[in-house]
Amino acid sequence: METRRRNQLLFEGNVDREDILPKYSEYAHSRNPFFFEFGLTELPKQPGLLLIRGPRQYGKSSWLEKNILETIEDFGKGTAFYLNGDDFTTSEHFHQQLLQLEEMFPKKAKVKRIFVDEVTSVKEWEKAFKRAFDKGFLRDVLVVTTGSNARDILHGSERLPGRKGRLARTDYVFLPISYHQFYKTCAKDIQSPAVDYYSLCGGAPIGLNEITFDDRIPEFLVTMVQDWVIGDLVSTGRQKTTLQNIFSCLYRFGTSPVGFSKLAREAGLANNTVAAGYIEQLQDLLILQCLFQWDWNRKILLPRKPCKFAFINLFSFICFHPTKIRFVCDLENFSDSERGMLLETLVAQELVRRLHMRGQDKEIKIGFWQSQEHEIDFVTSDHKFYEVKSGKVSPQEFAWFSKVFPGEKLTIVCDSQFETKNLRAISFHDFLMEGDCLPFIREWAEPILDSSKATI
Repeated sequence: METRRRNQLLFEGNVDREDILPKYSEYAHSRNPFFFEFGLTELPKQPGLLLIRGPRQYGKSSWLEKNILETIEDFGKGTAFYLNGDDFTTSEHFHQQLLQLEEMFPKKAKVKRIFVDEVTSVKEWEKAFKRAFDKGFLRDVLVVTTGSNARDILHGSERLPGRKGRLARTDYVFLPISYHQFYKTCAKDIQSPAVDYYSLCGGAPIGLNEITFDDRIPEFLVTMVQDWVIGDLVSTGRQKTTLQNIFSCLYRFGTSPVGFSKLAREAGLANNTVAAGYIEQLQDLLILQCLFQWDWNRKILLPRKPCKFAFINLFSFICFHPTKIRFVCDLENFSDSERGMLLETLVAQELVRRLHMRGQDKEIKIGFWQSQEHEIDFVTSDHKFYEVKSGKVSPQEFAWFSKVFPGEKLTIVCDSQFETKNLRAISFHDFLMEGDCLPFIREWAEPILDSSKATI
């Protein structure tokens, strides 16, 4: 539906038609409409600017339309309007539309909200807000924006000091559905360990629905993710073939630390600056994160040393994987190194997810620790250590840890379970179940499973 017509119907309070909020209508009628979990459970009633960034296909548009519907239902007709960043070619055009929508709000409206989907599609979008606010507009409006380019939203946010209202928090990352929610709602319907199913979709709602009920990841969904990533990079002048070469190298390097110079050489790039540009853009899309080595004595990261190019988006990891894995049973064909990389990606995504859920993503960084004899996969700046193993382990294998890090504790995510003074071995299922989720989800009853189904 054309945006102007949609906003006219919202002004009239006519939200019964499915074509007004098509994304949410489709989501609400899905076989399992999951609850969205990313740290924002209710929109504030006061004015301001909310910036919500996150990968595509994780439900941002559905969440946005859901909140449009709830705003109209709770506060009356004409209290919420909609814009799509893809409709604007210039910041000036976007600016004018913001001003026009503000004039449409009823004078007695208890709240005024403008929802902007994919705001990062508008070049220099932040200038439109700055101009409007400096002219005295939008002062009593809550503007809710979503976008897929994390760096663009963050940079835009930094250029709007004093113009985001008095909200306690304005920046959020739209996160995957928690494993906890997936397990309690879907485990009864699947035939293999829930961790395997979750690993193939990484918490993307549509992917979880497809693989739970049809036992496979459909090709159209894989293509959508690939098109999003490739399209975003190509739009900035980068090359599709070069991107494919970089992905090939990342899968080949696995979980080993690698320098940008080696990445450039192996991918056929001119220099490490070009390689860094591609990696930076994949980080902007919340697909990769550079894990730098920790200097534990100084409590700092070492960006000049080789780093791990860690996937933090499981679904993208699967969609670009050279084996073209689509079924859970395909995991049996993974080599030990491939399975190890998948499991490290699973843990990396979960660690990053927890930090974002708690609003700690700006303060806490994740790296890895390495000596000549030993290595720890993940170290956080709040002194937490995590090691990932694809098989069983024993306490003797990590007897060195207490000598190197006296008083600290290492969590080993693996197929064993034990606990000592300095070590804790925990299954992948239990590790993921400990992750942050909505409080009421944690209170849900455990699913009744077929005794033949084992959980990793």
